[in-house]
Amino acid sequence: MLETIGREELAKYLEQTLDINRFRDYCPNGLQVEGRREIRKIVTGVTASLALLEAAADAGADAVIVHHGYFWKGEDARVIGPKHRRLKLLLTQDINLFGFHLPLDMHQEFGNNVQLAKRLDLSPDGRFGDDSLGWLGLVQDAALRTAGDLALHVGARLKRQPLLIGDPAQPLGRIGWCTGAAHGMLGNAIAAGASLYLSGEISEPTVHLARESGVAYLACGHHATERYGVQSLGEHLAGHFGIEHEFVDIDNPV
Repeated sequence: MLETIGREELAKYLEQTLDINRFRDYCPNGLQVEGRREIRKIVTGVTASLALLEAAADAGADAVIVHHGYFWKGEDARVIGPKHRRLKLLLTQDINLFGFHLPLDMHQEFGNNVQLAKRLDLSPDGRFGDDSLGWLGLVQDAALRTAGDLALHVGARLKRQPLLIGDPAQPLGRIGWCTGAAHGMLGNAIAAGASLYLSGEISEPTVHLARESGVAYLACGHHATERYGVQSLGEHLAGHFGIEHEFVDIDNPV
């Protein structure tokens, strides 16, 4: 029989587990939109898009937990257009929305970086960059010898072929990675001794830096690299509290 957990109890547990007060983030972390008091089922997803919220409502969710929530610094504060439609659905359906950005990237067990490493057979042994957001390590599979080998491996594991900048025949050494829009951390990865850097996105200047530094770059997709942290967190909550969890993957090619 499924259990329930109070909204405030869940909020406190998530805040403490993910250590949200440690971070200077671009959005509020934790409960972002208040819904019903008792939670029996949670839906997790990458981004709190209207499609995800509709799927959560259809699934009978009491709460939605995402990596990309709302109320980002610098965004238009008006509740109009898409923002209005999203908030209206949450409020009329009485669904709680929790969002965790950097705390979910960083977490040692449920974080996007550590969960991506598990799926790509990367063995972490170091960190780099501001707040140690970037991860360093080695490929565990000895059959993966070159940047081209790793690109094919990533494509098979993530079901999305990455963009490789660099020589496919380049031998693999230390790997640096950070999920999402972390192209700006390439310089930090180079300074940390990475021979290849893996992230979700890539920018125009980053291509030149990768070429000129000789450090290969794999752009694997923002969404594709960040599907696993929130999913792992949801599975943990279901096991810990005896509540129901469903991960909903809204397709996103970026």
